[in-house]
Amino acid sequence: MQINITFRHTEPTPPLKAYIGEKLQKVRKYLQEPVEAHVVISTEKFRHTIEVNIVAGNGTTIHGIENMEDIHAAVDSVVDKIERQIKKQLDKSKRPKRRQPWSP
Repeated sequence: MQINITFRHTEPTPPLKAYIGEKLQKVRKYLQEPVEAHVVISTEKFRHTIEVNIVAGNGTTIHGIENMEDIHAAVDSVVDKIERQIKKQLDKSKRPKRRQPWSP
């Protein structure tokens, strides 16, 4: 998984980068390779905004955004949102298709 992290109006720290990478690895098991993730972290006053865009190998795109005062809680929350989206998408693809009635 390739992860690109962009910091806006905040200082990049290696522990935060490692934390984000660790959390996004949790999502990787549901997606087809290659997976590319782009994370944008921005800060305005006391509010941190985390925006995550994930593109999987089959063309699936997942987007999540979260605003919170605690940056680690925001990362956790956005990863949970993305994981729910992926599980919902996988569940839809596994359902049997409805057959259309035959008409001459």
